[in-house]
Amino acid sequence: MAEQIRKPTTQTGPDAARQQALRRAGLSSAPDTGMDRFARLVTRLLRVPVALVSLMERDRVILPGMTGLPEPWASRRALPLSLSLCRHVVTAGQPLIVPDARADDRLRTDPAFADLGVVAYAGMPLTDADGLVLGSLCAHVHKPRTWSDSEQRDLADLAAACSAELRLRILSAQRRSTQEVLETARATAEQARSDAERLEREAQAGLDHAELLLRASEELAQTSGLEDVRRRLRDLFSGVGKPAYVGLLVADKQELRRIPHPDIVYALEREVPLLATDAAFPSALAFRERRTVFVPDRLALVADHGPEAVTAFDRMGFSTVLCLPLWGSRALLGVLTICWTKPHQVGITERATLTAAAGYIAQAVERALYLDERVSVARQLQEAMLTDLHLADHVELSALYQPSANDNMIGGDWYDAYHLRSAPSGGPAPLMITVGDITGHDMHAATVMGQVRSMLRQATLDHPPYSPATAVTALEAACAVLPIEVGGTLVHARLDPARDGPGWNLTWSNAGHPPPLLRTPDAHVALLTQHDILLHQDFEPSHRTEHRLALPPNSTLLLYTDGLVERPGHDIDTAIAQLVDLLARHGDEPLPQLVHRISKRLADPHPGDDVVVLAVRVP
Repeated sequence: MAEQIRKPTTQTGPDAARQQALRRAGLSSAPDTGMDRFARLVTRLLRVPVALVSLMERDRVILPGMTGLPEPWASRRALPLSLSLCRHVVTAGQPLIVPDARADDRLRTDPAFADLGVVAYAGMPLTDADGLVLGSLCAHVHKPRTWSDSEQRDLADLAAACSAELRLRILSAQRRSTQEVLETARATAEQARSDAERLEREAQAGLDHAELLLRASEELAQTSGLEDVRRRLRDLFSGVGKPAYVGLLVADKQELRRIPHPDIVYALEREVPLLATDAAFPSALAFRERRTVFVPDRLALVADHGPEAVTAFDRMGFSTVLCLPLWGSRALLGVLTICWTKPHQVGITERATLTAAAGYIAQAVERALYLDERVSVARQLQEAMLTDLHLADHVELSALYQPSANDNMIGGDWYDAYHLRSAPSGGPAPLMITVGDITGHDMHAATVMGQVRSMLRQATLDHPPYSPATAVTALEAACAVLPIEVGGTLVHARLDPARDGPGWNLTWSNAGHPPPLLRTPDAHVALLTQHDILLHQDFEPSHRTEHRLALPPNSTLLLYTDGLVERPGHDIDTAIAQLVDLLARHGDEPLPQLVHRISKRLADPHPGDDVVVLAVRVP
């Protein structure tokens, strides 16, 4: 628990203080509606047969809150100290979690387990405002049970809410006692009555606060990005004081950036998307001074903050604002803003609950920022490894790279295109094109891909007359010597303008890659099925072959990786046949439109592998 728990000593001081606290709380062995509510909530949330609010007196343990205990203890609402495990929680001042008492050397002979039939036990301390342990909120099971982390957190959250109610009752009793002793004036009595009503409302809201913490821990544990976190905030806080607006600001250098709701347009998020950290806004102050900032009404806003904040809040109709810092594991991540259109008193219990909920939100934000940064870095790395196709000359090119639908957003697929030296006659320069797929979908695959791409370029340029097969052979030899553990497929090709007329000549070498497609102007599509074995570090370097084909003017060549045509539960030959049909019917479209159509029709919307498509059209 968050507060410091004061352990009891052998002196009579703590015992006397505990008895006094129980008397002020008005709790005895009689049933108590509020305490019974906590016991019932424990049974529902933890799915246990027995739940107790146990408070320790000198010679017994009283049970003002109870469900499931057998007779005669159910009627007596009290247990001897020897039969209550509450004494262990009070003595140690910390939770007691027992999956199986029969296997616990400390407790297997404890009378509570033998006489009450308890086998598994989970108990959390209940404390007063000074940290003195008054008893425990506990759950019993009559068979072994492993208490999960989430169950322990749920029980701890409920114990915190129950402790808050105990403190409120004690505080109320103390105030009533003070009023009786001092015989205050009527005005003071009315104020005290108002305070008592407020504390009663806070006590009634205790269960709502506990449920908020449960929802926060469950809802935010599965978030995958800042947008997802922002979407869940609106419904998360709907039951706590019904705030009109819940906003999320994330630190970005010297500014606070509002994360807009993805589905609902809020004027504040549109009009004030960024805040300087030195701005005269409550949220900026909370970030700047690393503390909670509470603005109870407009007068406080005018007195303590700038005119820009007053104008913005007046336009939104906000009356009360609470700004909570969001602390990550290493730094302050941002600020959570909670706004009410009507005056709202944020009591001790509610503020503690909202602060705890802000902790869950901060964890979700930190995780989302990490994932967003990881995706951003992966995208930048992938973009840096892909060739810019704004090439001069007559050949048209268009390419598409679609990452797989996982968090890494990077893999071993790539495309490449670059000109060779122009012919002495000054005609169009030959063009080298490559599409490849290094096995794997992670940083290692991307790293090997980058090495292979660069080495293949060098091997090509170092071996005039730029034979694709010679370059691939040289690549394999270099990988075997370095060594680089390469595995995958590729098609490496050269396009040369025909010497004796229109058209171009295609020369290619295929290392186990899916067959390229060639569409001629008459809409005929051919599969270029000739290929050698794939690349792999365990294979002996082999003689790579290459093939030549004359391309009529306006022919379109399509290269792709297997992510386009291969997916679980689908036949790859059928997918390639569909690709042939698409290219035959739409191959005369502009290349960007053609590539988009092919990807939209064939690629999985959430692919498990990268997809590369490279289209080339000769003049």
